[in-house]
Amino acid sequence: MQPHEPQQAGPPVDPYTPQRAGWAQAQDAAAAPYGSAQYPPVPNPYPGVPYPTGPYPTAPYGPAPYGGAPMPPAVPPQQQPRGLSPFGMPARHSWEIPLLIVVVMLTVVTFMFAILFAALGTINEYILLFLAAPLLVWLVRGQTFASLRVNGVKMSPTQFPEGYRMVVEAAARFGMKKVPDAYVLLGNGQINAFASGHGFRRFVAVYSDLFEVGGTAREPDALAFIIGHEVGHIAAGHVSYWRQLGMYLVPFLPILGSSLIRAQEYTADNHGYCYRHLGAPTAMGTLAAGKYMNTLVGYDEMADRAATEKGFFVWIVNAMSSHPVLTWRMWALRDRSRHGNMFLRPSRPAGAPPAGNYPGSYGEVPALPPKPVP
Repeated sequence: MQPHEPQQAGPPVDPYTPQRAGWAQAQDAAAAPYGSAQYPPVPNPYPGVPYPTGPYPTAPYGPAPYGGAPMPPAVPPQQQPRGLSPFGMPARHSWEIPLLIVVVMLTVVTFMFAILFAALGTINEYILLFLAAPLLVWLVRGQTFASLRVNGVKMSPTQFPEGYRMVVEAAARFGMKKVPDAYVLLGNGQINAFASGHGFRRFVAVYSDLFEVGGTAREPDALAFIIGHEVGHIAAGHVSYWRQLGMYLVPFLPILGSSLIRAQEYTADNHGYCYRHLGAPTAMGTLAAGKYMNTLVGYDEMADRAATEKGFFVWIVNAMSSHPVLTWRMWALRDRSRHGNMFLRPSRPAGAPPAGNYPGSYGEVPALPPKPVP
């Protein structure tokens, strides 16, 4: 049984948050994610491969176009409860909202003290830093978006069409009313992607190395998981202006601030898993070993080390990190019966078979030709 979260009542105000009520309407339930104003059609860049017409088959359970587990049921996932499985809507990490409340409260108190000291005539660089927070957050977000608009390659049906289609699919999968903009940035060897926003616009950026033809990181499942992760940040409301302003104190809160960001990353991983769960192993292998050696990473072997690597400094490294350490992150993506561990390392369930006897990757060619995007 998967963990669930209560559904919110009433439609959200933000046009980028999920619209669950709209899926109950007949016209929305019958509409395909392609060919409408919100989800424009995308030409198939690979004529020899069948092009799916939507993320959900007409039968209750249909064959997976990418191999492996069956596709989600035909009932729109926005009508299903939240959970950690690839079916239904992705769950928000259980620690995210409690940590957010604590951080926002501390940030508000800090703002109030800054205003009080300024009114009493005490002005220094720290007080000015907090008094100017609303303007600074707005300027940074605007500059980031402008840089992408003038330097990035905007994904479209004719530029990086496979990535564009994945963004469109992920937005439909999470029930978003508007598809975010998507850009490709020069990676120069870096493996990274991020999501942000400015005003009413939301956008994701993917570094070009994830599209590189020579590396198996371009495997569509891994790329789809990463794009689903970034679109998930937007669907979960992580990039809104008011949330960023409320989290202004995060860099000044060791462990507490990084723990909130870490919980958000677990939430985004849940979105990536719900969009393309088959891409989780290769995506994590890419983060661990790079775009050429990712297929040599033993996913189970590395995930099992989350229960055996222990000690004070292991705890500190995870607690101070903005992302879950990779072994814990892999464990969480593999064990979908509970939320990812935040502070205590995972433990092997009682009665579970001992770790070992992993398949070897010796002799495999790491840089295989990229798989076609179905």
